[in-house]
Amino acid sequence: MNWIDWIYYRPGLALAGLWLAWAVSWLAAAIWSSRAEKRASFGSELWYRLVLIAGGVIFAVPSERPGQIRLWPLMSLDAVWACIAVALAGFLFCWWARIYLGELWSGWITKKPGHRIVDTGPYAIVRHPIYTGLLIAIFATMAAKGTLLGLAGAVLIALSIWMKARLEEKFLRDELGAAAYDDYRRRVPMLVPFGPR
Repeated sequence: MNWIDWIYYRPGLALAGLWLAWAVSWLAAAIWSSRAEKRASFGSELWYRLVLIAGGVIFAVPSERPGQIRLWPLMSLDAVWACIAVALAGFLFCWWARIYLGELWSGWITKKPGHRIVDTGPYAIVRHPIYTGLLIAIFATMAAKGTLLGLAGAVLIALSIWMKARLEEKFLRDELGAAAYDDYRRRVPMLVPFGPR
């Protein structure tokens, strides 16, 4: 068996490797961020972080673990690889938004020097394209896993992302001006292209 066949028959390893590569590259790129002038309080960020951690722990349970409740029969290898391709597209969308945002990016809810509303590039498609890309990757992974725990974890992670996006918008509206941010909110949907504003 050559290495291409070896990888093809182990899509779970490929999917785990894709998540690991994204996580490591994302953390490494954290140095490419300017210092914060102001930050949301730890207490205001606590709830979405707790929901995120709970969802992440549940989501990370391997689908091959005995006793898993399956939502649908095992997918064909080609269908799993299609899910992996969709997850990769989600990560690429994240990276486009991260690069586009440049030094204004932060893993915390912050205001940076020279902070402004970015409403071009991926930020003209949705207000939170990094979160949108993550949601694509999360639900593609959940589809490939096909387990009840995978779905529960994905829903909790999505809830935490929504909670953070709402908190971030309130913070930015207060810091950058209500009129300007409200105009952006009227023009661009929050997380789903062509979706609710």
